[in-house]
Amino acid sequence: MENELKLKEIVKEKYGKLAFREDDSCGDSGCCCTSTNNIMSENYHNLSGYNPEADLGLGCGLPTKFAKIKKGDTVIDLGSGAGNDCFIARAEAGENGKIIGIDFTPEMIEKARNNVKKRGYINVEFIQGDIENIPVSSNLADVIVSNCVLNLVPNKKAVFNEMYRVLKPNGHFSISDIVLMGDLPEKIKSAVEMYSGCVSGAIKKDIYLQYIEEAGFKNITLQKEKSIVIPDEELKDYLTEEEIILYKKDTNIIKSITVYAEK
Repeated sequence: MENELKLKEIVKEKYGKLAFREDDSCGDSGCCCTSTNNIMSENYHNLSGYNPEADLGLGCGLPTKFAKIKKGDTVIDLGSGAGNDCFIARAEAGENGKIIGIDFTPEMIEKARNNVKKRGYINVEFIQGDIENIPVSSNLADVIVSNCVLNLVPNKKAVFNEMYRVLKPNGHFSISDIVLMGDLPEKIKSAVEMYSGCVSGAIKKDIYLQYIEEAGFKNITLQKEKSIVIPDEELKDYLTEEEIILYKKDTNIIKSITVYAEK
């Protein structure tokens, strides 16, 4: 429990600093703006509702694109950051929809609320909370989305159980996340920066999907999958040249997946 609290504080501090950095963007950086440039985040620019001010480049997929949001839906975004996926969800759900963003970091909530105020949206709100205990009532959401967030949460099983509780009967989710196909070197797993950078907090893909099934979800479907290759420049911060060679024998250890499932 003590270790879980420490990890949460690491995430809160790291993402709090990212919320109001001067350049207001991660550019092409991946999750949490580690030096793994241009390997995780994907291009939102062609999606309706996209606004650059709300895109901090912290994702590893396009879950909202795959989320099958309908007009009038209530949508919850877990780990909503500056509001990027919420604004895209609003474009899909329309003015009669309801969009709720939930984030652990006070600075991100402030950033997102500033963004929604600028746009004058009355059907988008942001709530500070821990997604291991989602601060909304049961059977509320038609759709849940999340982008590269669960890997940062120590108790992933609890999150899936909470998602099941919060979704309406026949509701569904689409989430993008980082999973593993093998074992990471211990030096990477123990690196704080690699944790807040969404790598060392990831779990194996089969266990991830097992947690979804155990929570009660059906029709579990992989909507997209791609390999994530960490550049040598970053690996050198953690591994020797010999260890890098050994690690790179399998370039499919780290994967970005977008997964869909129904309640």
